[in-house]
Amino acid sequence: MPPNPPQLTNSSLADEIEAINSIYGDETLSVTSSGETSIHAILKFPEQPFSFTVTFTPDYPNSPLQINGTQSSCSSSKGEGTAAAQILRDVIARVWSPGQVCLFDVIEEAGSLLDHNGEAETTHRPDDKERSADPVETEETDNNNVTAAADSSIPPPNWTLSEPVTEKKSIFVARCTPVSSKEEASSFLSHLLATNKKVASATHNITAWRIQTAETGITVQDCDDDGETAAGGRLLHLMQLMDVWNVVVVVTRWYGGTKLGPDRFRIINSVARDALVRGGFMKTEEGKAHEKEKGGKKKGKR
Repeated sequence: MPPNPPQLTNSSLADEIEAINSIYGDETLSVTSSGETSIHAILKFPEQPFSFTVTFTPDYPNSPLQINGTQSSCSSSKGEGTAAAQILRDVIARVWSPGQVCLFDVIEEAGSLLDHNGEAETTHRPDDKERSADPVETEETDNNNVTAAADSSIPPPNWTLSEPVTEKKSIFVARCTPVSSKEEASSFLSHLLATNKKVASATHNITAWRIQTAETGITVQDCDDDGETAAGGRLLHLMQLMDVWNVVVVVTRWYGGTKLGPDRFRIINSVARDALVRGGFMKTEEGKAHEKEKGGKKKGKR
């Protein structure tokens, strides 16, 4: 990486690079040159022996990024770098849509594909770096099994991810997936933490789920703050306002060193709502589902 990286006039790309490097490491994506017709960069793929040359157009994300090829590979297998580059191209073709940055989705999805035949990553939980400064209530939870090793007999959950949000170097990302029982929700959370090192090492993974079984009439609602006091209860309340069922939501936060105060709750709910909308869990005409007082109407669309 050059001592003085090229300055970018594309603010969407600049913000995305900051977010990606905050999550995965300082030089995950580094710009090598920036011109009027193209922006060239090197993508060092997290937890993989590959790095790739990448090209963006000046109007990205209105146009997709291009994977030019493998910049370097520590793999000894012939053709493995070429195959890895093709995996990235295939993922980009699936996840990119005009006007939407997609690098986080590309890295997450391609990473699981590249790791398909590898061993599951080991995980650890760091000490929490922030606690709420407000004397607010703490939601109770019996979710004590989320750090268990992933059960290899369970198919990988099909997570829908939000756009990452960066605020004072803290990164927030939400993901959600359908569930049909509390046991399935716990298994999916265990699988996520056992197979995604970046998520497992985040400062907080706030979770909430709502499950309703029509046949038995049993309803289950629960949440876990994971050290972010009262965040789980607020996340569950958002799901209640949106009237979403049979889904588990995880909001991951990587702490950036500056306390955000009450703003963190707004961001947590914002990315959670984004993931739920993207996952199709909102009723068609209810749209945005604003966090209003009880009895407020849900209207419009997001």
